[in-house]
Amino acid sequence: MEGNTVREASFVSPHGQEGGSRPQAASEAAPASEPAAAPGQERKPRRRSRKTGIFRVILPVLAGVLFLALWELQVIHKIFDLKKYQLPLPSAIAKAMGENMSLLLSYTGYTLAEAVLGMLAGSLIGFIIALAATAWPRWGGGSLTLVAALNAVPIVALAPIMNLWFGDGLGSRIAIVTATTMAAMAINAYKGMAAIDPLALDLMHSYAAPKSAVFRHLRIKNSLPYVFTALKINATASMIGAIVGEFFFSSRGLGYLLSNSIKVAKMPLGWSCIVLAAIAGVIFYLVVERLEKVFIRWHPSRRAS
Repeated sequence: MEGNTVREASFVSPHGQEGGSRPQAASEAAPASEPAAAPGQERKPRRRSRKTGIFRVILPVLAGVLFLALWELQVIHKIFDLKKYQLPLPSAIAKAMGENMSLLLSYTGYTLAEAVLGMLAGSLIGFIIALAATAWPRWGGGSLTLVAALNAVPIVALAPIMNLWFGDGLGSRIAIVTATTMAAMAINAYKGMAAIDPLALDLMHSYAAPKSAVFRHLRIKNSLPYVFTALKINATASMIGAIVGEFFFSSRGLGYLLSNSIKVAKMPLGWSCIVLAAIAGVIFYLVVERLEKVFIRWHPSRRAS
């Protein structure tokens, strides 16, 4: 072992000379240690990072407050020549939200349940398709093409079909979200399973590792960052699918309430549905992002963040 270590150290030597004494090889291979920083010098980066974090919060908040102020003062109305019934003021939207908060929260929970269940089902099916496409590449490309073709079908065309298949209950909207979130997971997971290090694959083959072990220890682990990217895409896409599905066949949900509010010209209530749908989508996205930080903390892509 010691002889091997000396040979490896002399191999990586920048002088290109083999042999030599062991202390010389170790000194060339090991990086020079940096002197320990003084206590006062360690505080400067922390203060800088703290200031950067504060600016990251304050600047978006100030931009949002400025936008709402321009909206409330009807500057946006003048720029785009809009009337109040076309674009209600933030104060009117807030008043409508306060008057219908219990109804809005109930419908938000209903729509969010459709989005979460549909996204989980679509992501699971997409991941299984990516597994099959990687394991059997001869017909795998065809399955990915079929999933991409299904994703190209508009939601307004899927909604009547899913309503006929699954009825006008919760199942039809879950099916719509499943169909709309399947392709992102299948394509991203397949890319992660295929884009592996060739040297790592050769090492697994040199150990005569079975196909299942290659998938478990190499391909699936390498695909996890791509999987979470697909989940973050699907977190917002699932809310769109659920709300658009409720436009056609539903008696509950934010999409149903938004559609009815526009029909009876209750625009502040309709905008309240839009605001709550956006908040629910952001919360759903942040939950997925938090899970990504927990589950793939070990991955090199997360070490830089």
